Amino acid sequence: MKIFVDEISFGYSSVDVLKDISLEINDPQLVSIIGPNGVGKSTFIHCLNKILSPTSGTVLIDDKNIENISIKDLAKLVGYVPYSANDTFPLSVTDTVLMGRHPHGTWKSLNSDLKKVEEVLVLLGIEHLAMRPFNELSAGQHQKVMLARGLVQEPKILLLDEPTSNLDIKHQIEVTRMLKELSRLKNMIIIMISHDLNIAAKYSDNMILMSKGKIHSVGKPHEVITESNLREIYNISSRIIDDHGRPHVILEDDDDEETIPLCDTAYVSSGSIINESIKLEGAGVEKVRSG
Repeated sequence: MKIFVDEISFGYSSVDVLKDISLEINDPQLVSIIGPNGVGKSTFIHCLNKILSPTSGTVLIDDKNIENISIKDLAKLVGYVPYSANDTFPLSVTDTVLMGRHPHGTWKSLNSDLKKVEEVLVLLGIEHLAMRPFNELSAGQHQKVMLARGLVQEPKILLLDEPTSNLDIKHQIEVTRMLKELSRLKNMIIIMISHDLNIAAKYSDNMILMSKGKIHSVGKPHEVITESNLREIYNISSRIIDDHGRPHVILEDDDDEETIPLCDTAYVSSGSIINESIKLEGAGVEKVRSG
C-alpha cells in the first residue's frame, strides 16, 4: 500500500489552508501529524479520503487517483475515525460499529458482517460493551468503539483526527499503543493527528510537522523533535532528553529557570518544501526530488 501526494493545495475563498504539499508514505507504520491549531492538519487528512477535494494537485493510492475512485470503493481502502466530539449515536455499540461495514454491502446486515464486528470488538477488548448504548460510554470506551468502526471497514489505510483528545493520560497511552500494534497486526498505514508531543514520539514510526499549511519536515521522532523547532514555532524553551531512543521534551520556564515535564502539548513546524516529495517508509525516511 502506498500513498502519494503530489503538490496539493486547498483553500476556502481567498484563504489558503494547504499550500503545495507533497508526500509519499509506504509500508505499514504509524505516522503522527503534528502542528499548532489551524495549520491544516485536519484539512490535509480530509483531502486524503475525499471529504475535501484539493484545489490543485493529486492524491494517489497505489497509483490510482482518488478522484477516479468511487466513495464506496475508497471506503474499502481508507478508513476514517473523526474527532470524538462529533459522534454521539443513540445506538448500541454493535450497531454503531456495524455502520463501518456499509462499504462492503448494503444497509442490510449479514451474518458475516456481525462476525466481523464481533472479531474487532474482541481484538480491542471491548466485547463486553456490545449491547451498551454508545452515547452512554466513557471517553476512553467511546474512542475504542470509533476505532472499531473504522477497523471493520477492513481498510489498508486508517486516518484518525485527534483520537486521544479528551482522554486521560492512561487512555491516551493505551489508544496510541493500540494504534502502533494494529499497524503491524493488520498490515496498515495508520495516520493520526496528535496534540501530545511525548506520547506521539514514543509510539510513532514517523512524524509529519506542519505549519501554516505546509510541511516543514518529516522523519523519525528524534529527527523532528528538536529544541530549535519548539523555540521557533512555539516560542518556548525546552530540553530534549533521550528515553530509550525516543525524544522526551522537558519544558523550561525562562522566567524562573524551572523545568516542567511536558505531558500534553502540540507538535510543531514551520517553513516550506519546494519541488520535493517526502517519502516515508517503515524502515526510514527520505526526500525525493520531484523536479
